[in-house]
Amino acid sequence: MIEGKITRISGPIVYAEGLDGCGLYDVVDVGDAKLIGEIIRQKEGFATIQVYEDDTGMHVGEKVVCHERPLSVRLGPGLVGTIYDGIQRPLASMFNESGAFLLPGQRTEPLDVTKKWDFVPLLMQGADILPGTVIGTVQETSSITHSIMVPPDTRGRKIVKIVAAGAYTIEDIIAETELGEKIYLAQYWPVRRARPYSAKLTVSEPLVTGQRVIDVFFPLSKGGTAAIPGGFGTGKTMTQHAVAKWCDADLIVYIGCGERGNEMTDVLTEFPSLIDPRTGRSLMERTILIANTSNMPVAAREVSLYSGITLAEYYRDMGMAVAIMADSTSRWAEALRELSGRMEEMPAEEGFPAYLPTRLAEFYERAGRVTSLCGKEGSVSVIGAVSPPGGDFSEPVTQHTKRFIRCFWALDRELANARHYPAIGWIESYSEYADEVRGWWDKLDPRWAEVRLAALDLLKREQRLEQIVRLIGPDALPDSERLILVVAEMIKNGFLQQNAFDQIDVYSVPEKQIQILQLMMLFYQRALAVVKLGAPLPQITVLPVREEIVRIKTTVPNDKLEMIKEVENHLDEQLGNIERMYRKVGTV
Repeated sequence: MIEGKITRISGPIVYAEGLDGCGLYDVVDVGDAKLIGEIIRQKEGFATIQVYEDDTGMHVGEKVVCHERPLSVRLGPGLVGTIYDGIQRPLASMFNESGAFLLPGQRTEPLDVTKKWDFVPLLMQGADILPGTVIGTVQETSSITHSIMVPPDTRGRKIVKIVAAGAYTIEDIIAETELGEKIYLAQYWPVRRARPYSAKLTVSEPLVTGQRVIDVFFPLSKGGTAAIPGGFGTGKTMTQHAVAKWCDADLIVYIGCGERGNEMTDVLTEFPSLIDPRTGRSLMERTILIANTSNMPVAAREVSLYSGITLAEYYRDMGMAVAIMADSTSRWAEALRELSGRMEEMPAEEGFPAYLPTRLAEFYERAGRVTSLCGKEGSVSVIGAVSPPGGDFSEPVTQHTKRFIRCFWALDRELANARHYPAIGWIESYSEYADEVRGWWDKLDPRWAEVRLAALDLLKREQRLEQIVRLIGPDALPDSERLILVVAEMIKNGFLQQNAFDQIDVYSVPEKQIQILQLMMLFYQRALAVVKLGAPLPQITVLPVREEIVRIKTTVPNDKLEMIKEVENHLDEQLGNIERMYRKVGTV
C-alpha cells in the first residue's frame, strides 16, 4: 500500500500528495475515518480523489492510503434480492449494525461470507478450461440458477483440483488451475471496465413488457437501449416499475440514482411485496436494487450506474436476459457537473463537463446481446429515465442521450395531466428496433407491421385534424375525417391507455395486443366504406360494438382471447346491416 497525505479539501473532491506510484481509478482510504475514495486525476506527485462518503470535518494533513487496485464489485451468489448503495454496501446489513444513518468509513461485506451455498460441480479434475468456463452451479433463488464461472482474467487452462458437491461459503476454494490460481464462488471485477464476451450479436427479439404502447408501437429489443424523458410527475418511475414487474427479463437491476428518498422508499417497500407473474413468488427473487438517493454523497451517485451495469453484465455472462432500470441519468449527469466544478474544469453546455457525451456513451454501449465467454447467449437491456428541467427535451442530457439510444419513450405532460397512463406520447416517441423485431412478430402474428404503421399514421392524421377542429370546429369536417377522430379516440382509450389497478388490463399478452389494434383498424376500414356509401357518422358511432371494442382490454382475460372473435362477429353483423341498407338505397 502507498501512503500520502491530504493537502486540500473541496467538498467530495480531495487533493493529496505522496501518491506518485498509484494508478488512475485506484481505490484509497481517505482520512482518519478511512472513507472510500477513488483517484480520478494524477499530476506531478499530486492526486485528485473523489470521496464516496460524507467528508464533513476532515482536516488537511490526514493520511491517505492507496490499495493499488481499481474500484471493484464482488460478484457471486447472494447478489439477487439484496439492496445496495452506489458502492455495493448492503444497506440492510449496515442498518442492523449502526441504525438508520450510515457511519463515516463503515464497511460491510457486500456478500454474506458465512452463508453456505450448495455447489454442484460440472467439471472433473484435469478438465480444460478457458476464461468464462462454467465449472459448477448454485441455486441462488428459486428463479435464478447461478453459474460459477472461471474469472475472465484467469491465465490457467486446466483444472488440477475441484471440490465435490456440497455446501461452501464464498471464501472457500472451489477449484485450482495448473498455475496455482484459486477459484472461489465469488470474484471481483472493476466497475469501470466492461466484462469481456466472445461476440456481439444483432438484436432480434423484443423485450415483452405487457404495455401495449411499448410492445406494439415502440418496441425495445433484448439487448437494446431506451430512454424515458419527462418532466416532474409525468410517470417515469411508474413506467419503469411496470416494465420491471412485467417484462420477460430473467433478472432486473433497478438503480435509484439521485432520486428522491420517498420514491426510493416506495421501491424498497413495494418490490419485496410484489408477486412475480412468471413464478408466483416475490419479485425480489429476480431483482437487485441499488439505492442512491439525492441526499447521499454525490460521488457515490456518479459510480452507482457503473456498479449496476457491472452486476448486469455478470448475470448476462451466465446466459440471462437482464434489464436495467436507471432512474435517473439526469441526476447522474448532475453529479458529474458538480464534481467537474469542484475540480475547476472548464464547463461546457449548461455547466455540464465537456466529457458528458463520452460518459453517456460508455454507459449505454455496455448494453447489447452477446455470446458470452462460456458460449451462452445473454443480453443487457438498458432503460434510462431522463429528467429534463421543465420538461425541456432540448437540454443537453436528453439530446446527448438520443445519440446513443435507439428507443425513445417521450412522456407527455398533457397525457399525464389527463390521467392517461402510460403517458408515452405517440408523436415524439420512436423506436428503431421495429425492423429488427419484425421477424419475431411475424411468427406470432403477420399483421403486426401493417396494423402498427396504419394505426400510427391514423394518429398523426388525427393530430393534424385536431388543429383544424380548434379553429373551425368538428362540424366543418366531412364524415370521413370525423371518423378518423372517432377511431383515434378509440385507440387512445381502448389500446394506448392501461389501468395498473385492473387485474386484466395491468398486463396484456402480445397476441391480445395485436388483436385489439387489428379489430380497431378493421372497424375504421368497414366504417369508412359505409360512410362512403352515404351513411351518416352518428349512425355508426352509436353502434354498441364500438364500446365493446374499447372495453376488450378490461373484459377479455389473456387466456380467453377467443372472446375477441365474438366482438368481431358483432362488428361484422352491425356494420353489415348498415352497409346492406345503404347499398339497397344506392341501387334504388
